[in-house]
Amino acid sequence: MPKPKLAVYWAASCGGCDIAILDIEAKILDVADFFDLVLWPCAADFKYKDVEALPDKSITLTLFNGAIRSDENLHIARMLREKSVVMVAFGSCASDGCIPGLANLYSLDEIMDYSYKSAPSMESGTKTMPQPKTQVEEGELTIPTLWNTVRTLAQCVDVDYYIPGCPPQSDQIAAVIGAVIDILKNNKPLPPKGTVLGATEKSCCDECPRERNVKKIREFHRPYEIIPDPNICLLEQGIVCCGPATRGGCGAKCVTANMACRGCYGVPPGVRDQGAKMVSAIASVVDSTDPEEIEEIMKGIADPVGTFYRFTLADSFLRRTQK
Repeated sequence: MPKPKLAVYWAASCGGCDIAILDIEAKILDVADFFDLVLWPCAADFKYKDVEALPDKSITLTLFNGAIRSDENLHIARMLREKSVVMVAFGSCASDGCIPGLANLYSLDEIMDYSYKSAPSMESGTKTMPQPKTQVEEGELTIPTLWNTVRTLAQCVDVDYYIPGCPPQSDQIAAVIGAVIDILKNNKPLPPKGTVLGATEKSCCDECPRERNVKKIREFHRPYEIIPDPNICLLEQGIVCCGPATRGGCGAKCVTANMACRGCYGVPPGVRDQGAKMVSAIASVVDSTDPEEIEEIMKGIADPVGTFYRFTLADSFLRRTQK
């Protein structure tokens, strides 16, 4: 029998998800033995035309990481959706927009002007802007056209499953891939469509070993400003920790290392908007009922949007809809 086909692709992402797959160590040999790898640009030289030539639904599983922010991203997402039986939004960028989604705070023109005209790293007087098409002696060169709005994978194509994390934890990846191999080997039923894999049904706070006493605070601190008690809830020490608004499954690795949860595993079950949930959590610990005093306390939170929506802005209530 032919091996099931596997595709791994990155769109607007940093490459961390690809590294996380390699971090499953010796289990990567099980993947190579069980699957026929037909696309993984990060790991080997594959050609789009070879994948485009495959019959529809001939790829058993696609792990798609990265947000959609260019016409090339969309083309490959649509192509892999047609070719794949199962499409997985792999990692925070594909699931929620992640760091690339913060570009939605600005217009494409603002981003391009800063990057190519006024950035401190640019040589004074440089005004060269990238062009989608350039004619050279050998023919026409093209580069992808960036969108004004960064979108999640599910905002562009139909998605079957989600694996959250920035990147997903390697032990969770190994467990999911092992489960997939078991399902395919033994003809077991797939989980319900839309299932979040490699995570729990609880919040990061439920995994956190720190003690919570519902302590009220009157001041917020940046992580470098204090040395927090390793046994007490970071939020109750005045450090913004996104654990209350973040799905569990990472093993609370950041908070056990005395660093606040950043929110990379996305929203817990029953929560639609991560930022709104964090505002509620913050409100529950602020020790004041005076509006002016509350406003002064909240000034201690640097970059609320970038903190509360660091990983989920593109899929939040604040998301942009225009291309």
